[in-house]
Amino acid sequence: MEIIFVSSKLCKECNEHARAVRRYGPVTAKLLRRRLDEIFAAETLADLGTLPQTRCHELVGDKKGQLSVDLKHPLRLLLEPANEPIPRKPDGGLLWEGVTAVRMLGEEDTHG
Repeated sequence: MEIIFVSSKLCKECNEHARAVRRYGPVTAKLLRRRLDEIFAAETLADLGTLPQTRCHELVGDKKGQLSVDLKHPLRLLLEPANEPIPRKPDGGLLWEGVTAVRMLGEEDTHG
């Protein structure tokens, strides 16, 4: 899948190991790299959803339209579909099999 970053700063923090270690610490930086590799290797969002370690799921409420991927508790990577138009099921839900690009929004504790 294609990964688009919302800012060049976020792109550097995710893709430059030294910056990632400074921002997240060595353990989380390593896990971040693994998650990015898993996202990149997936052909569609549905492929990412089959990996139990990612626990990829759609968010609700004020984060509706975004997806959460486990990083290191309590941090989650926040993504959103980047396809234009966003693939939808007949009932209006997100068609995971049609999502081939995601926008990386950042990380946060979505439960806090």
